[in-house]
Amino acid sequence: MTITTLTCAFCQTTNRVPSERLGDKPKCGKCKQQILQGHPIELSSFNVTAVINNNSVPVLVDCWAPWCGPCKSFAPVFEAAAQQLEPRLRFAKLNTEVEQELGGLWGIQSIPTLILFRDGGEVARLSGALPLNQLKQWLLQQGV
Repeated sequence: MTITTLTCAFCQTTNRVPSERLGDKPKCGKCKQQILQGHPIELSSFNVTAVINNNSVPVLVDCWAPWCGPCKSFAPVFEAAAQQLEPRLRFAKLNTEVEQELGGLWGIQSIPTLILFRDGGEVARLSGALPLNQLKQWLLQQGV
């Protein structure tokens, strides 16, 4: 039996879920919330380490800001991707206006910027808003 580890978006607990049960809407062992929501997790300095490091599936982070027009137009695309591609991939959003230190640490120079993390490390980065089909194609090129 293969085990997938997933971070709860609500309490940041790392949950071990049998991979064949990922489609059964698993709940967090601690807070009992549904782990896979089909929505991006909001990142903060409080939860970023748990989300990036404690998921055995890749994590795609959308670095954005509320004043950014392309970020606003890309938000529904990112949301749709989360609904379609979880649990194969986790989705998270980082508001670089609120979390400026994290944005600086990650070297965000333009937004929107997508960063793909695998096993806690950055493996790919892409700047700019994409249509859903191009986002999926880029993810396939990254082996996701």
